[in-house]
Amino acid sequence: MNEEIVERLENVEMHIAHLERQMDELNEVLVLQSEELERVKKLLGRVTQSIQSAELERIKSVDSKPPHYQ
Repeated sequence: MNEEIVERLENVEMHIAHLERQMDELNEVLVLQSEELERVKKLLGRVTQSIQSAELERIKSVDSKPPHYQ
């Protein structure tokens, strides 16, 4: 009976060690994804600003003032 308990305890310890390793790996992936998401957000902000600026310039060039306002 004692050997059975020892064997079961060793199995539980192995499973816990495996789960801890998996948790560390998943945490590392999560950190990397979070960093990548921040980079994508910054890039999206720059692209959005660039598109807005280009659109504003396009509107200004198309929607010119009538000659009597110049």
